Parts: sequence; structure tokens; C-alpha cells
Amino acid sequence: MTSTPGVILAGGKATRMGGGDKGLKSVAGERLIDRVIGRLHPQCAPLAINANGDPARFGEFGLPVLPDSLPDHPGPLAGVLAGLDWAAGLGADSIVTVAADTPFFPADLVARLKAAAGPTGLALAASRDDTGKLWQHPTFGLWPVALRDDLRVALKGGLRKIVLWTDRHQAGIAEFPSDPFDPFFNINTPEDIAEAERLTL
Repeated sequence: MTSTPGVILAGGKATRMGGGDKGLKSVAGERLIDRVIGRLHPQCAPLAINANGDPARFGEFGLPVLPDSLPDHPGPLAGVLAGLDWAAGLGADSIVTVAADTPFFPADLVARLKAAAGPTGLALAASRDDTGKLWQHPTFGLWPVALRDDLRVALKGGLRKIVLWTDRHQAGIAEFPSDPFDPFFNINTPEDIAEAERLTL
């Protein structure tokens, strides 16, 4: 398999948005998940959505909907694990994940994650804030299928913080420029939607 499967992490509960699926919120007349699929599809194939609950609400996209395999919504790493298990069934050796609430992520995300992969094949995206501090964006990563059993054990042991696990496995860092704005700007509040609409102009 030459292409890398892509998994859209859409499992967040959107509590600051009044609940529901953030990916189904609209920015400038287009739903976030449509924007995300449009950016990811040229870089990855096949695609899947990680989400819990009734998968029918994503039925129109024609993509597999992968629920967490672990109970109690343990966070984005559970979505990564669901994606890795799916990819293992495809015979793929890795996946790339993106967040459903981040409409401007780079068009060269996958290529640069692969170029930055650490010794285990793991890589995370990062960008700098206005002060120059480098921030990792751990929902945007290249994840090797070979680490899925280790991840499963870690999650069952109570691990929730992504970077604790990725640091353990020597993740490479792909740094992306934040000019003219941070491409990993994500939607958490109604004010963020207004800002995203300003950025699309």
C-alpha cells in the first residue's frame, strides 16, 4: 500500500459550543468536516472518521466511522488506537490523524510528518505562538501500526496525555510556520467560528 490512511478525530463533545459535533458546525457556509475532508483527501487514502455514538450522522460522507474500542471516552489517543486497528486490517503500516475542528491545517501535512518521523516512525505537528514558543499539536500525527498494542496497554493502564506516550516513543516533530496565522487554529467556541470566518476572507 503506497498511500497512508487518514483518520479524522471527531470524538470531542464540544461542551464549549453547547454540545453536538464540532465537525458539523459551519464556517462561512461550509461545515468544518467538509473542509477537513477536502484538505486531507489529496494527502491520504482511504479516509475514516473516529466518532462515538450513532454513526448514521456521518453517513452522507461515505466513510467508515470508527468508534473508540475502549469505554468512557478516554480521549484522542483512543481515536488514534481505533484508527490503528482499522489500518492494520487494511495492511497499512501507519496512519495520519487530523482533528475535525481545525479547518486550516497544512496542505503538505502528511509529507512533512513523514519527513520528520522519529526512529519508531512516529511524528507530531508543531507550530510557534506569538512569543516564539513551540507547541505540539498531538491530534495531528503520523502513527505507526506497529505501536498499537503498546498504545492499547498504555490506555488501559490509565494514560490520557498524548505527549507522555509520544515522548516515550521518540516522536519526531514537524514544525510548520505560523505566518500569516497558525494553521492549527481550532474551533472551540462561537467566537472561534467568527475568527475562522474572518480568516477565510
